Amino acid sequence: MSLLDALGGSPLGGTPGAQECSRAGCRSEAVWSIGWRNPKIHAADRVKVWVACDEHVDFLREFLAARDFPLTVTALPS
Repeated sequence: MSLLDALGGSPLGGTPGAQECSRAGCRSEAVWSIGWRNPKIHAADRVKVWVACDEHVDFLREFLAARDFPLTVTALPS
């Protein structure tokens, strides 16, 4: 039996395909994708991605927007 099988078929025993919100301390399932980059250090083709639950999508978007980072917010596929 593999470690993945022992954990219920998904990494760390979570739901297969589910991602955890990027907000520190949040363990909720992410439903939003936030693509962003810091133009001072990232080339235009370099995009970092955070994921967010419904509760924290606005917080994370505002955090990045306050720093004038280009960003896009899209729903994660269900």
